[in-house]
Amino acid sequence: MRAESLAFRQPVRKTQRGFSLIEVMISMCILTIGLLSLLGVFGIAMTSTQTSQENNTAKLLANEAMESILTARETANISWSEIQNVGPGAGIFLTGFQPINNAGADGIFGTADDAAAGPQTLEEPGSSGVFAGTCPPDTCLTLTNFQRQIVITPVVPPGGGPASATLSSITITIQYTTPQSSLPRQYVLNTFISPYR
Repeated sequence: MRAESLAFRQPVRKTQRGFSLIEVMISMCILTIGLLSLLGVFGIAMTSTQTSQENNTAKLLANEAMESILTARETANISWSEIQNVGPGAGIFLTGFQPINNAGADGIFGTADDAAAGPQTLEEPGSSGVFAGTCPPDTCLTLTNFQRQIVITPVVPPGGGPASATLSSITITIQYTTPQSSLPRQYVLNTFISPYR
């Protein structure tokens, strides 16, 4: 009997199941697509980081020009009739996009005497991380990829009628290019100004 029982007992083989070649190829394709999309996100993040300095510089240049106009009005450095673009009136602000120059003798950005003051530079700290006050060891960048336009127009009432003699709109546009983009970008700052202090 003992021999019979041994004859009926055959070892039971467990089937080992692994990954087939098709399953491995499908998982590799899914992994590749995921990694490629992740690389695209890293590229967008790097571009955004690199252009953030140009965006911040454009905002600072627009605010700087606006503050110079408002300060000149507050200190009576210029008359109300001079706060307009060059043209038929007695305006002192140049039309069209102009290079970013230092303020001229009048201390106001966007006027004819700015060209004599030379190009404006952006000073960054040197390798020590501390401003020294001079370009060597600090890094001075000339703002050649920026342009500024100041447009001053009288405000017209919403229902029509004559333009206001005591209220003007100031639009300052900073146009700049970045190494990552071939198209120029713009930052626009709008405000109103009146002769009243």
